[in-house]
This record gives sequence, C-alpha cells and structure tokens, in this order.
Amino acid sequence: MKKIYFLCTGNSCRSQMAEGYAKSILSPDIFEIESAGIETHGLNPNAVKVMAEDGVDISSHYSKLIDLKYFNTSDLVITLCGDAKDKCPMLPPQTKSLHWPLSDPAQATGTLEEQLEVFRKVRDEIKKLIIDRAFYNQVSQILLAN
Repeated sequence: MKKIYFLCTGNSCRSQMAEGYAKSILSPDIFEIESAGIETHGLNPNAVKVMAEDGVDISSHYSKLIDLKYFNTSDLVITLCGDAKDKCPMLPPQTKSLHWPLSDPAQATGTLEEQLEVFRKVRDEIKKLIIDRAFYNQVSQILLAN
C-alpha cells in the first residue's frame, strides 16, 4: 500500500478537498490517502458544500495536525500552499514530494455566493490535478516504480 499525504496550512479546505477527490478517484487497493495541516482550523463548511455539489462527501472529515508517524512513512507528500511547503518537517529520504501552489479559498471575501465561487474554482483545480494524466504518470513513476 502506497501512502499519499496532502498538507496545507489548517487542514480546513484545500487538503480536505484533495483527500476527498483522491479517495474517490485513486484505487483504495493501492493507495492510502490522508490529509493534515501545520495547524488545525476546523473543517470549512464551504469546502463541504462545494465538494457535495460534485458528489464527494467530506462531511465526516475533521481538521488534523500532521501525524509524524504517517508523515515519516508516506511515499508521497503533496503540499497545497507555500506555508505548508515552508513549514513542512524534513522529508524522510524515501519520501517524494510535489507542490501545488493553490490559493486559499478561506480568504475569499464578498457575498456567500462569491465566496463559494472561489471555493469551486479551487475545488476544480484540485480535481483537475488529481485526474490529470500527468498526475497519474507522476504518481506511477514516483510510487509504483519502487
């Protein structure tokens, strides 16, 4: 089983959406997928709402701090923001990493609908990154070649 760890600042939006999509798209027979933050900010209800719009239920997720045991045994760590990339603990030698510099939808302002549009944009970027053939190729080369 290959372990993928999605990390962002507060494990409230981006990493939760990435975990949700990865678990719904990648084979659970091959991949174990988790997410965490360098802080915990609580699961953002707007992330739950926009994921549900696309048929992915993350309502049972909760905001988690980095689990060093999982981190140290991960095969691939994907950071979703500069803060997580900068503050991420030193990767073990066997762990590969990717960085996806996504904007923080929790910083969106305006009406609720305007905020949700920002969440949808980030959600769609994450989905595209996960379903993109290049990501599959990267994951295959990084994880399955060993």
